[in-house]
Amino acid sequence: MSSDPRSGIRQVEAPGLAPGPGYSHVISVDVPGRLVVVSGQVALDSAGNLVGPGDLEAQTRQVFGNLEAALTAAGATWEHVIRLGYFLRDAGGVGVVRSVRAEFVPEGVEPAASLIEVSRLVRDDLLIEVEALAVVPAC
Repeated sequence: MSSDPRSGIRQVEAPGLAPGPGYSHVISVDVPGRLVVVSGQVALDSAGNLVGPGDLEAQTRQVFGNLEAALTAAGATWEHVIRLGYFLRDAGGVGVVRSVRAEFVPEGVEPAASLIEVSRLVRDDLLIEVEALAVVPAC
């Protein structure tokens, strides 16, 4: 098997759909592999303390750091991520989220994604939650 971590994971162009900024409308997984499901991550550090009260950028950075830690623990990388689900208290902050995402997710990796504005997360002081799906191709 190829050493390319995205071998068998490909973006599918869907005629009639406008390109997504930083995401794909369709991802196809064409090889056997191991599914990694990462629960929604919030801006809590390893001790359970909130990072960045009232600061979307700081919270988003912590969330992506938490996602990366979870992926690593499961033997996955950002290149294996096929979908991200974003839950934001204010969807107007999407530019901040995209900017921080670019610090973590390598260029050219554009998972399928959904962004949903929510009135509340599990705690009132949380501004963002992100969940992930990844496929690690079988060796």
